Amino acid sequence: MGDRLYGKLDDNLDGRVDIKSLSFEELKEELAARGEKAFRATQMYEWMHVKLARSFEEMTNLSKSLRAGCEERYTYTSLVPVNVQESKIDGTKKFLFGLADGNVVESVWMKYQHGNSVCISSQVGCRMGCSFCASTLDGLERNLTPSEMLDQIYAITRLTGERVSNVVVMGTGEPMDNYDNLLKFLKLLTDEHGLHISQRNVTVSTCGLVPRMRQLAQEHLQITLALSLHATTDEKRRRLMPIANRYSIEELMDACAYYFEQTGRRITFEYSLVGGVNDREEDARELIELARPLCCHVNLIPVNPIKERDYVQSDKECIIRFKNKLEKNKIAVTIRREMGRDIDGACGQLRRRHMTREAGQV
Repeated sequence: MGDRLYGKLDDNLDGRVDIKSLSFEELKEELAARGEKAFRATQMYEWMHVKLARSFEEMTNLSKSLRAGCEERYTYTSLVPVNVQESKIDGTKKFLFGLADGNVVESVWMKYQHGNSVCISSQVGCRMGCSFCASTLDGLERNLTPSEMLDQIYAITRLTGERVSNVVVMGTGEPMDNYDNLLKFLKLLTDEHGLHISQRNVTVSTCGLVPRMRQLAQEHLQITLALSLHATTDEKRRRLMPIANRYSIEELMDACAYYFEQTGRRITFEYSLVGGVNDREEDARELIELARPLCCHVNLIPVNPIKERDYVQSDKECIIRFKNKLEKNKIAVTIRREMGRDIDGACGQLRRRHMTREAGQV
């Protein structure tokens, strides 16, 4: 499900080297080729990925000539907040960041007892077409670079003044549709020279690009893979998710088993409960049959209604019954706590409202 099927998007914004997307080793090689000593790479990498500098100008222990040369040769990603919303209910913050090319992307900061989590976007828009998601309504503009994914976390850390301990790649976009950049982002995020966030504290979501799931398994990372399942039969899933026309549930379950076999990491099934669509007793029974053979955890998600679709959230009693049915059959299950419901909390809502306003349609 890679470039051959969907096409390759050009991620190089202006032809210059994207320095914040370079690994520590690549940065050392790049600066060495420019005649700089090895310790300069250590200094610069620390400025970018530990001190979270917003520009070369802030790197005060580098010479003015080196900083000026870097300005000419490299792009330096530093996202600018366009809009920040804070929930009055739970303190969740939603950020809309401006990118260098004028596009915008959204991220969410959530405070939990176990630490602060950030949900980031991997693409500008999305082409997967899932019928219950606002992210896909305007299609896909382009992939995000590794540095643009990273700087969502860095910018939020600067703006909140608090350390991020958990990262979820579950915002706008399909991460596996931006596979190469995703992989580089994961390695930068967890690198010991940078923020050094534990791989076990990182979750990547996918709607089910089977070849990429298998490819990721072969990287033997310790991240959590979350599959957006949302239905228990191919027929039901095709009504919700166009990707189901290409890959069957049987293929998905085989890929999940392979991921666990290769990594030892339990799979998470994301299951958005839509009233009258996938929340009936037969759906629970079918989900149990899918989950039982696998080492997995089911995360039930009360769907976030969006005005462009007519889907409604399952009522609370139905959600509890569904959860209890799974638990009685020894399936590990949780109900996702709704965060930021009063601030366009669902993926894509804030960006879409901004785009509509900019287009003069409000």
